Amino acid sequence: MQKIRMASRVWMVALLAVWMVVSFGAPAAHAAKPLKIGFSMALTGGLAAAGKAALLAMQIWAEDVNKKGGLLGRKVELVYYDDQTKPANVPGIYAKMLDVDKVDFVVSGYGTNLIVPALPIVMERNMVFMTLFGLAANAKFKYPNYFQIMPSGPSPKTDWSRGFFEIAKKQSPKPRTIALLSADAEFARNAVAGARANAKKYGLKIVYDKTYPPGTPDFTPVVRAIKAANPDMVYIGSYPPGSVGITKAVREVGLNAKMFGGGMVGLQFTAIQMNLGPMLNNIVNYHFWVPEKTLNFPGVNAFLKKYQAKAPGAKLDPLGYYLPPFAYAYVQILGQAIEATKGFDQQKIADYIRKNTHSTVVGKVKFGKNGEWANSRALMVQFQGITKSGDINQFNKAGVMPVLYPDSVKSGKIQYPFK
Repeated sequence: MQKIRMASRVWMVALLAVWMVVSFGAPAAHAAKPLKIGFSMALTGGLAAAGKAALLAMQIWAEDVNKKGGLLGRKVELVYYDDQTKPANVPGIYAKMLDVDKVDFVVSGYGTNLIVPALPIVMERNMVFMTLFGLAANAKFKYPNYFQIMPSGPSPKTDWSRGFFEIAKKQSPKPRTIALLSADAEFARNAVAGARANAKKYGLKIVYDKTYPPGTPDFTPVVRAIKAANPDMVYIGSYPPGSVGITKAVREVGLNAKMFGGGMVGLQFTAIQMNLGPMLNNIVNYHFWVPEKTLNFPGVNAFLKKYQAKAPGAKLDPLGYYLPPFAYAYVQILGQAIEATKGFDQQKIADYIRKNTHSTVVGKVKFGKNGEWANSRALMVQFQGITKSGDINQFNKAGVMPVLYPDSVKSGKIQYPFK
């Protein structure tokens, strides 16, 4: 009988130990569980170069956070899939991440065309949605938990190009006419729609207004048609292949406009800058960060140092001025909101992001009601003094891309007219 009692006590102690492990060990196990952030990214296709650079920036952020112990004690894990620059692939990717991978948060891939298809799924789950460079992507949805890191401003379509027109109105002789050219794609159409509205607002006569199909091989006939219209200003909404082709055609044909550029994607990329070289001179175009003293925000140079050390090995944009700082910043804001709210509640985090000003590597960020920046900081810069092609060092110093607009970060004067 004594042995039976002793055995019973042993079993009771063992059961008590198991109960204690299960009861008190569970929170520790949960705390060690990675915090998963999911997204699609263009790693192949037309936007792959930019998408890969954005991914590297996000990986650097995750490394920085995890070196400090993660977010609320949980290591950050990035869960991502290649959307191949195809909008049709995006809904399936986000459904898989949420239903199969069980990610805790989602952020967007790169670009308007790849943000819009993800929005209905995110809205259905009532999740906070930080997005990367979408131009008016939320205009139709009006989703309250949408936040966009590109500094286009509260009225993104018109804020995007306003600087181009603000600069023009101060010049002498003042431009009177404008030509508009757009790639037949959502971003470019949105950009030129805003430019069209601004042209009317600033009293400019539109003498040419056309679109071109993606994959256009030769822009010489298009540029000749623009030249025949004899505009004072030319505003272009284009993607990288078109931006390169149009720039080369302009130099070949000899356009006599007073201002040229505006919304040309690709002229911000180092490889394209090195390829075009002096052909870029005097083009006025949008940008978001350039190596000017007026944009030396806390942390940005430390980030760029890490990025530039890794980029050559990954065969990415070696300077990374355009997209990478903002790719770092949009997950930086999400991480700060998680820590500030001391939890993982989607709505509390969204409310915090909406109500507060955030310190990031791209400066202070405050969002308006529609999830866009409360105040526009879409830069207009001008290429100046480029002497040869193939020299990366030309683009790694102040003065080659001085900021002309807005005045709050202005760093140089325009060379006018374009010619």
